[in-house]
Amino acid sequence: MNVSGLVWAGTLVALTAVLLADLFIIGRRPHEPSVRESSLWVAFYVGLALLFGGGLWLTAGPSIAGQFYTGWLTEYSLSVDNLFVFVIIMGRFAVPRPYQQKVLLVGILLALLMRGGFIAAGAALLAQFSWVFYLFGAFLIYTAINLARQGEPDEGEFKENVLIRWSRKALPLSRGFDGARMTTRENGRRLFTPMLVVMIAIGTTDLIFALDSIPAIFGITQEAYLVFTANVFALMGLRQLYFLLGGLLDRLIYLSYGLAVVLGFIGVKLVLEALADNNLPFINDGRHVAWAPHIPIWLSLAVILGTLAIATAASLFKSARDRRRELARARG
Repeated sequence: MNVSGLVWAGTLVALTAVLLADLFIIGRRPHEPSVRESSLWVAFYVGLALLFGGGLWLTAGPSIAGQFYTGWLTEYSLSVDNLFVFVIIMGRFAVPRPYQQKVLLVGILLALLMRGGFIAAGAALLAQFSWVFYLFGAFLIYTAINLARQGEPDEGEFKENVLIRWSRKALPLSRGFDGARMTTRENGRRLFTPMLVVMIAIGTTDLIFALDSIPAIFGITQEAYLVFTANVFALMGLRQLYFLLGGLLDRLIYLSYGLAVVLGFIGVKLVLEALADNNLPFINDGRHVAWAPHIPIWLSLAVILGTLAIATAASLFKSARDRRRELARARG
């Protein structure tokens, strides 16, 4: 793609306007959204992503649109995995439900800013050094194996990162929340509330997740414009998805295995593409590896969709069966 500065600027302005409108709506009326409200917002953001992909189809062709849709779906599915940690963070800090929307949105905005830096660095590395594909591929395969072994994190496994621990110790914090405010007054002193620490936790945790999601989408497309927009659209609807799924997250017991398969598949895809374009002297004498195929985008999309569908269906089936067994045991 040859994306002009004007297109970049227009995209950034439009996406920023949507996010600011979202922030304004939350700021006016902090509340816990209903299932209906969350469903409408999720549908709105999904519709925006589909519409954006349709615009790419018309202006840049089906191949570019396919890369966007596959990248967006990959990022969206990996973002769902973030929600497990978000639930733990909200519970750990006892954030009141009406104020969780603002925490999520501000944390996601921080994550977008930090991911932008990651994307720029990744694009620059790939443009200069093709061997980075080997590193990205190996890292994704390693992450997939770890995810399959460990499953989803629970309350006991969650560990606060260095920045969260530093915030707790270094910042003058109040003992409790003051609505959704990040500062308050106690005994005449201006203090930060735990809300600030929660936002730092959400933003930095999402950045940690970006360590696997950014290489994953670079395995789908190397177009920085598509990588960035796919990430933005995936994260924009994450706040509403948090409330929509709610207790359903506990039922998605096989999601981690599905995501492990997705990451492993993309990791293998990256390694194969690196072999097909190889120029490292210690691999095949610096020549391309003829047998290494380029996996088409339609196959990547089919594998990702099929894997996620199977993992979701299997999770819901097992959860329903376990619930029926528990009810039968309680009656018996």
